[in-house]
Amino acid sequence: MRFHVAQQHGLSHAHSPFRVVEHTGREVGWVNRYLDQERVRGVADSTLRSYAHDLLHFLRWWAAAHKTSAITQQALTESTLLDYIRFQVNQSPPPAAQSINRRVGTAERAMRREFPEAARLFAPGFQNWYWRQSRLGYGRPRPALTQLRVKTPKRVVVPLSVDEVARFWSSFRTSRDLAIVGLMLLQGLRSKEVIALNCEDVVLPESQMRVHGKGNKVRYLPLASDTVLLLDHYLRLDRPKHCGPALFVSLKGPTRGSRMTPAGMRSLFRYHRRVSQTAPAHPHRFRHYAELGIAAIRSPQIWFVPASACLRSCT
Repeated sequence: MRFHVAQQHGLSHAHSPFRVVEHTGREVGWVNRYLDQERVRGVADSTLRSYAHDLLHFLRWWAAAHKTSAITQQALTESTLLDYIRFQVNQSPPPAAQSINRRVGTAERAMRREFPEAARLFAPGFQNWYWRQSRLGYGRPRPALTQLRVKTPKRVVVPLSVDEVARFWSSFRTSRDLAIVGLMLLQGLRSKEVIALNCEDVVLPESQMRVHGKGNKVRYLPLASDTVLLLDHYLRLDRPKHCGPALFVSLKGPTRGSRMTPAGMRSLFRYHRRVSQTAPAHPHRFRHYAELGIAAIRSPQIWFVPASACLRSCT
């Protein structure tokens, strides 16, 4: 039995566009019912896609271990999720602890939705009992069980140094690319937030922008003066005309004028990491650089080539 995630268009808004199907095209009912429920809750499409792939991984393990894709309440035991964790740990190379916990959590929620009366797992060493207070803050505390998760190592994200940022910045030549890096560096935007920006989200006279973040949450951010200058130059001179609402679009090739894709963003950063010889320069590191406030404190050192000089070199 082979399974895969298929993206279907034309479905109603109450159905997830990502479906887990067999090689024959038949849908896996319990998985897609959970995805539809999350769609109704208003979960973002990128999160739905992640849930679909997590459940696809669990389904492949279940089909290989039980020789069937059907899951019944009688087949679920207290050791089901623990066996799934052992399977992942025994893989070579084993997945990261965060990936294991994400997959187990998604599978647990999906099966709890499908079989609310199934036996709950208690694995000593993985779970503990504790007293949980009422959400309203009154009443007697009740016993509760922690979730089945593996221990995750603490990861410290080391931001880029000033020299690395300056070297990476100097490798760009177009105002579009300079504006993208500026938004990540000074405003702390994620790469997907930059790609999702529309022209109407940027108000240059007021130096403000509207960002659609995770979970479709909207926030308003001020724009640095250098970023305003770069965006203004890009919109007036570099951005092709009549190319839709997208702010950042492709400038060359058959896709000229269409919205920049995540693959295009990865290709852009991969090329400039190689040109500038700055291996750690990944998009998310610029976000952490902005969160630490280093950009605001050391901006005269970072923008060692002023934005006005960069714009003269672009023309």
